Amino acid sequence: MLVAPSADTPEPPPDLPERSFRTRGDFIAAALLAVVVLVTGSLVYLFSDARATTSETTSAPAPELPVADKLPPSLAEIWRAPSGGTQAPTWIGSVVVTGDGGEVVGRDPLSGDVRWRYRRDLPLCTITAAWDKALVSYSKGTGCSEITSLDPVSGARGPQRNGDAELGSRLLTEGSHVLTTGKEYVEVYRKDDLVRSLEYGKLRAIVNPNKQPRTGCEYSSFAVTTGKIAMIERCYANDPSDRLTVLKPNPEKSDSPEVISSVVLGTKGARVVAVTTNRVAVATPGTPAKLSVFDADTGGLVNEYPLDLPESDLAGDAPGGVVPITVSTANVYWFTGSRTIALSLEDLGPKWTAQDTIGAGSTLAGQVLIPVEDGLKVLDQLTGTEIGTVPVNRKGYEGSIQSSTIGPVVLEQRGGTLVALR
Repeated sequence: MLVAPSADTPEPPPDLPERSFRTRGDFIAAALLAVVVLVTGSLVYLFSDARATTSETTSAPAPELPVADKLPPSLAEIWRAPSGGTQAPTWIGSVVVTGDGGEVVGRDPLSGDVRWRYRRDLPLCTITAAWDKALVSYSKGTGCSEITSLDPVSGARGPQRNGDAELGSRLLTEGSHVLTTGKEYVEVYRKDDLVRSLEYGKLRAIVNPNKQPRTGCEYSSFAVTTGKIAMIERCYANDPSDRLTVLKPNPEKSDSPEVISSVVLGTKGARVVAVTTNRVAVATPGTPAKLSVFDADTGGLVNEYPLDLPESDLAGDAPGGVVPITVSTANVYWFTGSRTIALSLEDLGPKWTAQDTIGAGSTLAGQVLIPVEDGLKVLDQLTGTEIGTVPVNRKGYEGSIQSSTIGPVVLEQRGGTLVALR
């Protein structure tokens, strides 16, 4: 039986036509949305680090180098490359790293052939070998703030950090950390992840005030060793002369430095030459100049040695605040500007001096090779006795040289050019 609907029963809603998204307005809205997405993506890419970076890596194994078990009778140039980004020859494992402009290149030591490239559209500040990586810093305008690690074999980029390093900063590694030098501010990054472990000096953003031991100071000279950073501070508002300070690279809090020792030197114009786990050697000008050796943990004076140096050798500060040295298994070789002095690894006292040199030197086949005007002077490491001279034609170059050896190849940093000899 059919029942008639009551007056109170609501009528069902009328059937509505399905919404169509094919109207002219819909197309306009979709087009505008697509344009916004495209423009936004283009702007992000335009100003991103990815667009400004070119990375050409390799999967080829690192080259195998023959063992250098004897000195060659002569050395000739086998390749050269522009490398204004290195202050000394830089190599890791069996790969040489050069850098110029904004480009860093991994090279075969025997041929100079390019293995990989890493390029930024930024000025390159400096390159160093740290741990098993090449560390590179770039300038973003006000400082050498961008630090990047590169695998020396493949060229692949590893950890990268942006900090506050000053323009002209150098990178010094003490084994587990890397120090960025500076006139008013220095910072330290730890191995592997490049997390900042120390800030010292004029902090850009002070989170915890009154944590720095001294303010208003300038820094002029640096050296590092495992667990220690030695530096010369000039706090003339409070100190009558230069100050030698030794810091831990890894305090509990990065903005709360831990000072191992600090002592006023009683003279100006000082520079740190070298530091070991228990000693710091400091050169000071005067008549005569002298090398003072301090206990790194207490700051106490251990010994003093007069230096027969021309006044010009210790005038001003070393470039980048870093004295040219080479460390071998026998000695520390210090280039003063006119001669090379071998310092004992045990107490940093002078052992012997080579006159009329143009660089700190390097070692090959158990002997030390020290650059001189017409080649490389070969000396016995223990006694400094001259064994001979290996002639080198430097084609008119007359400046100082930082040298190193990798396998049978001798590398010479001549200004902004790296030259390989064999």
